[in-house]
Amino acid sequence: MNEVNIVLYDDKYRDAWNSFIKISKNGHFFFYREYMEYHADRFNDFSMLCFDRKGNVIAVIPASKDGDVLISHGGLTFGGVISDEKMSTEKMLAIFSELISICKFNGIRKILYKCIPYIYSRYPSEEDRYALFINGAKLIRRDVSTAICLPCRYKYKKLRKRMISKAHKSGMNVRESNDYISFINLVNGVLEKYHDTSAVHSGEELELLASRFPDNIHLYIAESDGDMLAGTVVFENNDVVHTQYLANSDAGRDVGALDLVIDYLITEKYTGYAYLDFGISNEQQGRYLNKGLIEQKEGFGGRAIVHDFYELNI
Repeated sequence: MNEVNIVLYDDKYRDAWNSFIKISKNGHFFFYREYMEYHADRFNDFSMLCFDRKGNVIAVIPASKDGDVLISHGGLTFGGVISDEKMSTEKMLAIFSELISICKFNGIRKILYKCIPYIYSRYPSEEDRYALFINGAKLIRRDVSTAICLPCRYKYKKLRKRMISKAHKSGMNVRESNDYISFINLVNGVLEKYHDTSAVHSGEELELLASRFPDNIHLYIAESDGDMLAGTVVFENNDVVHTQYLANSDAGRDVGALDLVIDYLITEKYTGYAYLDFGISNEQQGRYLNKGLIEQKEGFGGRAIVHDFYELNI
């Protein structure tokens, strides 16, 4: 009998899956089935559970299948093997050996593996990176994100201080909001004007997800006379807060509206957290750096962390 037995996810494993995510050392709320399945119609789910010889869950793998490629996961920012405190490097190697066998059996020729950035792990969890190396995986993409270490954050740059001061003088206020529809309209207006693209989520989808995860998903906006000038949707996970979207209207840019929102998150709302992660500032599979965008984030004291993508040919 193999040391590790891997089975494809089925709804009968829902409770076991969610319970394991809750105790995992590198889990995230968007690995819960209720999050993963909000866009189930867009992805061919190929998630897996790993059991030991006694039938205990020792890891889960959020994944989707696109043709002959396994992706961890196509609808999520990152993924890979989710493990708990009992995971060892030797055990991870056994999981990869069985995973490769499962892929071969199912006609999968390639694994696209999205590593979880270290700040999202509650305890060191890079056994999978060693297993990727041992199995000859190749680094094919590296996105750069920008995060602030909140307990010992660096000072703001002068421009950010000046814009925050300007925003305070304008009399606008920052508050939490549930108006995801209006916010996504603001996001899409900015994205279409400057980047010829649109948001991954619709306002209705964000409303749905926020209703399912009220402790994890929040919207903060800056407004003046009832008008939404800027805002951000944040994802809270353990002691890390991530800005999923950042949007600033033209009027908001003039008065530092988004700067005021970010300053509120850093200096008031999330002072007890470990990191605030602004997200990536690159395009073209990591090859193009948006210098203006990352400069703004670094102006608040953020510094680089990377999202690594590996390709493992079967």
